[in-house]
Amino acid sequence: MDREKLLQDKEVVEEINRHKWLKSEMVGYDIGFDAAAEDWFQNYACAWITHHNKDKGKCKK
Repeated sequence: MDREKLLQDKEVVEEINRHKWLKSEMVGYDIGFDAAAEDWFQNYACAWITHHNKDKGKCKK
């Protein structure tokens, strides 16, 4: 998975920002975009990419 390419996709950035908001609400402080992006890529990116058909093959971590 090419993170840099994905981060150029407006939908991916919006999804990470939603994830950032949710995680920040859970812990009670702003976790920041970088931490949210890292967590999102590790835990949710493959499922999101597959669901939105953002790659032609299977998602690889």
